[in-house]
Amino acid sequence: MKMTYKDKEFNFKNNLREIIAKNIRKFRKEKGYTQEQLATYIDRSNEFIRRIETDFTRGVSLETLYRMSIVLEHDMGDFFKSDNN
Repeated sequence: MKMTYKDKEFNFKNNLREIIAKNIRKFRKEKGYTQEQLATYIDRSNEFIRRIETDFTRGVSLETLYRMSIVLEHDMGDFFKSDNN
């Protein structure tokens, strides 16, 4: 069965979300922050951070990624790199 554009788009979005989630977790742990600490630093809830790191179907806004990039001391582009894992 041939993949449709919608199938490819769904796979791309899920793969990208998983890469971002894994990088957020990795960078947070590198800094020694708990999910609660990161949430406080970027003015979000602990539940929000937990869901981003574990539920790959949830997207992250650019504003939130920007806040994380400052707190975690990474360029925003680093969140999108699959070779960081």
